[in-house]
Amino acid sequence: MAGFRSLARQVRDPRCDLALRRYSLRKCLERFAPYGHRATWDHLCSRAGFGPEDRSPDPARLVAALDELEEARSVWLAYEVEFAERRKKEKHDGLRRPGSVDDWHRLTWGGFGVAWCDNPRVHPNEPLAEVLRRLISALEREPGCECPVCGGDRLIYKYDLAHEPSSGPVCTECGIVVPRPVLTPEALSASRRERRLLMSA
Repeated sequence: MAGFRSLARQVRDPRCDLALRRYSLRKCLERFAPYGHRATWDHLCSRAGFGPEDRSPDPARLVAALDELEEARSVWLAYEVEFAERRKKEKHDGLRRPGSVDDWHRLTWGGFGVAWCDNPRVHPNEPLAEVLRRLISALEREPGCECPVCGGDRLIYKYDLAHEPSSGPVCTECGIVVPRPVLTPEALSASRRERRLLMSA
């Protein structure tokens, strides 16, 4: 099975058939898709200027989409290296029990679904790398009460999400499932109240 870098080379290779280049970009999302496969594909297509169902997009647009994906992947891989080094130091210092960030991180290792968007048509508009930088910054500071990506303060707790964790607070503005570790207990409670109000309306 081809890895991310091998697939990326095929996307860039002008000698490859255009259908293979598009297919290879889609396959890259099996290795790294911050919003989930479908939502990340929708995001890349809209930012690069071709339709999700376009079977023969401009090769330059495919490469632009790949460039954005690769930049975001670099941001996430650097975070994972720092995360692994921190955990190693914590274990060396006797802290064996992982915290809530560690529990969340275990479910997103490799970058798949780190900013999961359950609705593939609703996702942040900013470049993927910027979204991940904002998310990482939130994971490294004290919990807050807003979406770390867009600053939205209306979060609704949802169940039966198509990803692990299968429930969580969803930002009504940018569509991401906000990682629980970045929110205060009060913000989580408020998201559950919003759900109850929505269900009773």
